[in-house]
Amino acid sequence: MALNKQPKTKLGVISRSFKDLSFNFTKNPVTGDINVLKNEEAIKQSVKNLVLTKYRERLFNPNLGSNVTNYLFELSSPADASSIISGIRTLLTTFEKRIEVKKIEVFTSDESYEYLIEISYYIIGEPLLQTTQVVLTREM
Repeated sequence: MALNKQPKTKLGVISRSFKDLSFNFTKNPVTGDINVLKNEEAIKQSVKNLVLTKYRERLFNPNLGSNVTNYLFELSSPADASSIISGIRTLLTTFEKRIEVKKIEVFTSDESYEYLIEISYYIIGEPLLQTTQVVLTREM
């Protein structure tokens, strides 16, 4: 009698399927329901939402969020990039348990007053490295 072996994956866990509503609220042309994001796209949307959420913006969870938008109104320095990276890493390891953060990079542009944040991560149970970009722009 042979034992059924589960396939080996990152961290020895098999990934599940994830679904979330699309925030543009467009209708599916076939079903008429709101479009659904699945798997990688659902997690990508979640990562972006977490990074762009400010502290105390969610009433029942005031500790959820980051202060990355505050850096848009200061002169950029290497210390700011380090603080942004540290804050985002803490935020994602605390509130997004479906991923393992691999690398966070922050690129600044003094001329256009913006930050480009690139977050690379593994979805638990998936072998492919995913990348999400968040652009923060100060409106003039």
